[in-house]
Amino acid sequence: MTSTHDEHAGSARAGAIDVLVVDDDFMVARVHRAFVERVEGFRVVGVAGTGEQAVTAVDGLRPDLVLLDLYLPDLFGLDVIPRLRSAGHDCDVMVISAAREAGTVRGAVRQGVVDYLLKPFDSEDLRARLERYAVRRGRLLGAVVRGQADVDRVLAGATAPVATAPALPKGMSVETAELVERVLREADGTLSATECAALTGVSRVSARRYLEHFHTVGRAEVSLRYGAAGRPERRYRFLGLPKDRPDRGARRQPEPQAGGQAGGLRSGGGARR
Repeated sequence: MTSTHDEHAGSARAGAIDVLVVDDDFMVARVHRAFVERVEGFRVVGVAGTGEQAVTAVDGLRPDLVLLDLYLPDLFGLDVIPRLRSAGHDCDVMVISAAREAGTVRGAVRQGVVDYLLKPFDSEDLRARLERYAVRRGRLLGAVVRGQADVDRVLAGATAPVATAPALPKGMSVETAELVERVLREADGTLSATECAALTGVSRVSARRYLEHFHTVGRAEVSLRYGAAGRPERRYRFLGLPKDRPDRGARRQPEPQAGGQAGGLRSGGGARR
């Protein structure tokens, strides 16, 4: 087991979510650690290679979140969770494993894991899940429950899965699509690719690709906003799934131009951004 807890003690970012990475392959653990440390608000405080090391590490480091592989050399990963609970640890657990058996997934759900990510995956897959976890965690920590409405808001952290929509093109991940969709859905009005990138943490090129996909499948509409000079800016508005879309017999008012003029155009013409 390796630990960086002491190294971070004096310079820890306020409010950072401490993560313990558990994987028996030290190279894989190193990659997962690098992925986590790219996500703002998260820091890795330790790495463990066995179930016993994981239990010991949680005892000493008290992480907020454990990224838990299931195929460990001494214990099955899900058997680590009840040992943590019996020792009084309330850290959250996110399973990261190649285990695809339905019984294993059901067992993980019964153990209360916050997410289950299948190997192999890329950094954006993990980033989206960590950011979604951070939002839910923040909602839980800051909750003041005065009635059912407050409870409903706390439990509303999970977004509708993108899997109910048309299949994503090759190279796109469900997790990143969920993240972009949530930001687009919650936007006050329209959103540009640049604004979406800033809110999600993905690159501007990736944000535009996902936004254009939502437009292609009819889940977002596009308007053009003209500035004082240069190409018009493509702006996106969430429409939802086709079956949820209201009748739009009347055209939406165009986006205002710089200088107070009106004239935003529908998609299908003009230069892309």
